[in-house]
Amino acid sequence: MARIVIENAYKTFGDFVAVNNVSLTVNDQEFVVLVGPSGCGKTTLLRAVAGLGIVDSGKIMIGDRDVTYLSPKDRKLSMVFQSYAIFPHMKVYNNIAFGLRMQRVSKAQIEERVQEAARLLHIENLLNRYPSQMSGGQRQRVAVARAIAMQSEVLLMDEPLSNLDALLRLEMRAELKSLLAKVGATTIYVTHDQIEAMSMGDRIAVMRDGEILQFDSPTRIYDFPATQFVGGFIGTPPMNFLEAQIQRDNGQLQVKIGEFTLSPPNYLHDALRLYEGQVVLAGIRAESMEALDAPAPDTLGVTVEVVEPLGSQNLLTIRMHNNVIKVSTHPTFPVVAGKQIWIRFPIDKIRWMNRDSGQALPIDLEKIVSR
Repeated sequence: MARIVIENAYKTFGDFVAVNNVSLTVNDQEFVVLVGPSGCGKTTLLRAVAGLGIVDSGKIMIGDRDVTYLSPKDRKLSMVFQSYAIFPHMKVYNNIAFGLRMQRVSKAQIEERVQEAARLLHIENLLNRYPSQMSGGQRQRVAVARAIAMQSEVLLMDEPLSNLDALLRLEMRAELKSLLAKVGATTIYVTHDQIEAMSMGDRIAVMRDGEILQFDSPTRIYDFPATQFVGGFIGTPPMNFLEAQIQRDNGQLQVKIGEFTLSPPNYLHDALRLYEGQVVLAGIRAESMEALDAPAPDTLGVTVEVVEPLGSQNLLTIRMHNNVIKVSTHPTFPVVAGKQIWIRFPIDKIRWMNRDSGQALPIDLEKIVSR
């Protein structure tokens, strides 16, 4: 078992709190991604697990061992760095074999493990080359092969794809995810790229200011963000947030978004009536709104400011009073800048947030999922 448990980890650099009382459990053979903007604490937390930085307080367990204060070599893990950290004066074979030699593994085992790792990463024909003779993508494969050859139960990866161009990153995401599923290592992967996080992780921990705001499956985080920040950070384009007035008309609870009025279903009443007479935030994804080219019941007329053809979709920028929002339509939808269209807000796709705290309102999500 290579379960990783982080309990109340706290780390400062002078007056700056890098990791603020973080607790996190990564199950055996699970792939967990730490994602967030620069300076959110994700790399500091990863380095604490690796032993490259010691927490000020808290505990880190790997399996049944308390590794909080152990040196990196005693933690029985492998790490892939953003810079790859492969030795320029060594050929690929020796780079992959380096850690094994430090552990005094037999020559026969080294040969077997290097060849197996090279086969998994499709670099068998590069074993006699120097790093300077390879592309960035090939050097990245060498760094991963070196980590895989160690056969560690825990693998830590710090933005390993960030130095690659966009197309190569796309290819390597799929390859790396497939490879790590075969290897079966418990993996913590750090990235600032939310697309990488969504496409690769079994679960994602979204971090900000040294704290974990939400830890859940990619689908759950995308569909049900716990905070306004999570909704705005995860997704391309980010979730739209509109001010919504909670009011009552003839005894009926209603939500007014600009000139548009919605009647919430019963399962939303308990949460929304607590904000009667107040303004909350209504969050909705660009693809969750329905766009029509003619008026229809429960639609609102708006003017399109910008049309971005993206091949598989058109991304529209529209203005609603003081709000600029994004709407996704089918590429064949007839629209040009300056044209009026009508949009519909499916109320079951709206995510409700407290305007002041940015926290999601306490709504029974299972009732939404089961609809």
